[in-house]
Parts: sequence; structure tokens; C-alpha cells
Amino acid sequence: MTTTPRGRAVAATVTRLILVVVAVSVLAAPLAVEAQQPGKVYRISLFHVGLDHVPPSLAGLRDGLKVLGYEEGRNLRLDFRNLPDEAAARVTAAEFARTRPDLVVAFENQTIRAAHGTITDIPVVFLHASDPVVAGVVKSLAHPGGNMTGLVALGNAPTKEVQLFKEIVPGLRRMLVLADPDDPGVPQFRREVQQAASALKITTIERDARTQKELEQVFASLSRSNTDGVFIASLNLRVKFHSLILRLAAARQIPVAGHRKEWVERGALFSYAENIREIGRVAAGRYVDKILKGAKPADLPIEAYERPELVINLKVAKTLGLTIPPTLLLRADQVIE
Repeated sequence: MTTTPRGRAVAATVTRLILVVVAVSVLAAPLAVEAQQPGKVYRISLFHVGLDHVPPSLAGLRDGLKVLGYEEGRNLRLDFRNLPDEAAARVTAAEFARTRPDLVVAFENQTIRAAHGTITDIPVVFLHASDPVVAGVVKSLAHPGGNMTGLVALGNAPTKEVQLFKEIVPGLRRMLVLADPDDPGVPQFRREVQQAASALKITTIERDARTQKELEQVFASLSRSNTDGVFIASLNLRVKFHSLILRLAAARQIPVAGHRKEWVERGALFSYAENIREIGRVAAGRYVDKILKGAKPADLPIEAYERPELVINLKVAKTLGLTIPPTLLLRADQVIE
């Protein structure tokens, strides 16, 4: 059979196209495997300081990962550690650095500080960071650099919390301000609380506490006659001792400004903060999934989750003999009755 010049040209073109397709397919195959990695079980190590509770964002993270196709027992293994203090977090960070999971999740400032400098070549996603730039954890929010990125939580605003406390408790004249002096964020936290309190003619009673014993000693001297409310000006105390603080305040019938919605569900008068469970869901898609598929933490900008919600416990208010203004109840995102 004789082939014309035109036929030979067409055949040569088709042959070249086939070779190109085959070459592209061969080159693309490793990329597809890297993205999907069928059969791989992803190992994520997570840690948190605060033995009296598990961060609700952990459940949100699980929910978000499941929606994205990561299921524990199938292609995902989570190793969560709940720890008593920052010293234990540093020991755990060193262990994670040795066991080399695919990714580490650090909840709150104490574990973020523990991870920084100890876990240097494993991706770290942090949740609920106050200011990672000031803390020296990252270079900038837009360009983190290094191996750490995540979400900063701006929902807790001391000035707004104090203002709301005064609205909800008009008779708030003497307010206990509790802080852990070893918490690096306390000086700024206290300044903001003091400024807001001064503007509202509230006298602040400042007390330091690091341990359960010291907290119990502070509360032993309190009563409704000398203290109108309790404000926690330390993330260390908010994270580590919230159940204890709520129990001690309830025993003396003193209202507490809560750290999160979960505090209000357990007896705080109100909270003004982000939905912490939702933060976990957001982090799953925005950071964890992308990093497991090959993205570098240094290339993922740090984002602020700033959607504060006002939650009021009307049942606690009635128990304390407080009447919440109807206009304030209408402004609330949630009222617990």
C-alpha cells in the first residue's frame, strides 16, 4: 500500500501527539499520586494545655476533615494530647519532633510557644493564636515563613467585654481582675481592661494566681459585698482553669465574664468571642487539607477569624438576681434560658 506525502505528514503528526500525551501522562502520574496518595494514612499530632476541658475546635477540626474525605480508622490517625502546663507542652513538642507526624496542630498560645523552635521541619498549624508576629513565631501574617501558619483569634476583645459586663451588670463597681503573671500576654491584657474599667468608673481589684491553690486562696476572700464581678485577664488562666474558676465564683454567687460560649453553657454570665468549634472546621480546609496535599505553611497567609458572638446565660442572671435589659437580649446571638 502506497502512502502519499500528505498521509505520511498526518501520521507523523499523530505519532508526535501520542508521544506528547504519553510523556505528559508519565510526568503527571507522580503529581496525582502525591495529591491523592491512595492507601496512605495521614498522621496528625495535636496538643493543648488545659486538663479541665478539650478544645471545642478539635471537634470542629474532625468535622471539617471528614467532609474533605479524611476519616479516622481509614486514612487518618489523630494523636491528641491534653496537657497540664507549658512545661509538659515543651516535652510533648520534642516527642512530636522525634516521631515525625505529617502535621502538628497546636491549640492556644502555650502549645504554639512550645512548638516554636522545637518542631522545625514538620508543618505546624496553630489555632487561637493571639499575636504570632509579636511572639516571634512567624515573620508576618501575609508571609509567615518557616513551618508554622494558622488562624489568629481576634474575637476576645477586653475593652468590649468590660463594656458588655457593665451593661449586663449595671451595679458593677468593683471588679476582680485575675491574671497569671507568667503569661506573656498579661501586661497588654491588663492595660486594656484597666482603661475600659476606668472609663466606666469601675474599680479593679488585681490579683495574681498561677495554680489551683492560689486561685482558691483568692476566691476565699471574695463575696458579693466586696466584689461585683470576676474578669480573667490571662489566656493561661482562661485555658487551664475555667471549670475551677466557674465553680469558685458560683459558690460565692459572683458573676463571671466568660471566655467562650462553652463557659456560658457551664455557668458564666456571658461571653463575647468567636465560635471556637467553627474555627476548627475552617482550619481543616484552609490549612490542614492544603498542607497534606503538598502546600508549604510558609506560603499560606495567616488569617484572622473575627466573628465574635454575644452569648448570655439568662438562667444564671436570674439566679444572681440580675435583670438583663431586653434590648441587650435582642442583640445577643444566643440566649441560654
